[in-house]
Amino acid sequence: MSSSVGGGGVGGAGGGGGGGADIASLLEKAKELDQLRKEQDEMVTEINKMHKKILSSPEMPDKTVDATLLRLRALYTRAKELCESEVSASSALVGLLDGLLQSGASSAAQRKKIEVGEQKKKRMKSDTDPTRFSSASMRSQLDQATNLKGEQVAAKVKSDEEKDEWVVVKVIHFDKEMKEYEVLDEEPGDDEESAQKKYKLPMSDIIPFPKKGDPSSAPDFVQGRQVLAVYPGTTALYRATVASNRKSCPYVWRYSL
Repeated sequence: MSSSVGGGGVGGAGGGGGGGADIASLLEKAKELDQLRKEQDEMVTEINKMHKKILSSPEMPDKTVDATLLRLRALYTRAKELCESEVSASSALVGLLDGLLQSGASSAAQRKKIEVGEQKKKRMKSDTDPTRFSSASMRSQLDQATNLKGEQVAAKVKSDEEKDEWVVVKVIHFDKEMKEYEVLDEEPGDDEESAQKKYKLPMSDIIPFPKKGDPSSAPDFVQGRQVLAVYPGTTALYRATVASNRKSCPYVWRYSL
């Protein structure tokens, strides 16, 4: 990418003259975009490796889970930063090119070369769209969501007072197209006539629990960490602060408040 954008700029300014400073800036930005593209490709490779690691080892030790999730978060954060830097560098290049065009420094043939460079830059933008980074992750999340059928999870639902509350529910079905869970609150209300309630909830309102009978699958939350905990003998969840890091505590994994 660097050679094609930079090459178009050199050809255009060299013939017109008087645009040396702009051309130098153009070349620098072109190199910057090229470097951003390489780093983005490296991020995609690393993120895909982490996804494969998580899928191939679903019962990793809790410390390994924490380290893996923290690493994955850092990779996505860096990917987002690279995309934002690319937008900034691309905008600067557009401004430089507009300045050259307005100054009349390029002939019709030279302008055509710059337009070719712009088209390549747009293709690069399409190739490095942030959705590239999210597609693999989304596929992984959808597969995991499908496997939760019949499992108990934490769900954010509306109470009778129209307030958000977290409760323990059972997954009945997951719709991949709608990215929506159908869940059942198996515990009826206090009213004798109350029946079990069903909800349809987006993925963002569902949190899987650690594996039953396997305390090692729960994160090792440090003292003072805010989490969701289960009221003893109920399906209701409440906000809590970790007083100790015993693995018997009913943590909701990968979620903190």
